[in-house]
Amino acid sequence: MESTDRPADHGTPLTIDALLDNVQAAPPRLGRTRLIGIDGPAGSGKTSIAAKIQARAEARGLRTGIIHMDDLYDGWTGAVRGFGLLRDHVLQRIADGREGRYRRYDWHLGAYAELHVVPVTVELLVVEGVTSCDRDADRWQSLRLWVETSNEVRLDRGIARDGEALRDHWLEWMRWERDHFAEQETRSRAHVIVDGDPSVPHDPALEIIPKSVALPPHDSAAS
Repeated sequence: MESTDRPADHGTPLTIDALLDNVQAAPPRLGRTRLIGIDGPAGSGKTSIAAKIQARAEARGLRTGIIHMDDLYDGWTGAVRGFGLLRDHVLQRIADGREGRYRRYDWHLGAYAELHVVPVTVELLVVEGVTSCDRDADRWQSLRLWVETSNEVRLDRGIARDGEALRDHWLEWMRWERDHFAEQETRSRAHVIVDGDPSVPHDPALEIIPKSVALPPHDSAAS
């Protein structure tokens, strides 16, 4: 067995390709699909990191899918239900050899809209958003990332995106997610903790700035 666990000096860039190397070196855990979960508080930078992972994976020729948990919540109080939909209608179905299915929630209409299908042939599935790394997904995940930054930065990002009228919703969400993460111990179960607002020089398209790294150990000969 070759262990890839190692402490990371905060401020030392880590390439996204190194993360993908680790994921690809181990057998898939979700049927024939390898699953990466990206969790962390709202506004921390999860969506941006997911897009970078998707881009690097597709550059390798991997058939890659991405799911945003925002598309599964039925509004501001729907995060737990959203994870249930992910678990039961996407992840469990793919694990059973069937295509995953979900309807995108339209926040403007306040209702679920068009159907999205996740084929069993997807080689890498990236799921990002609050609750994406809840415990019930552990058995299927090849890699768990936690992204964090200060409450002030997160709230500023949220209000800039959603508007001042939604500040109270944001503040209530931040209180809820704090308690949810504590109950799930999400941060402590992550393989990589990522700085979501790094000041360290790095190539943002190719690298992240980790606060800690403990990649899953595995047999490097596995594929």
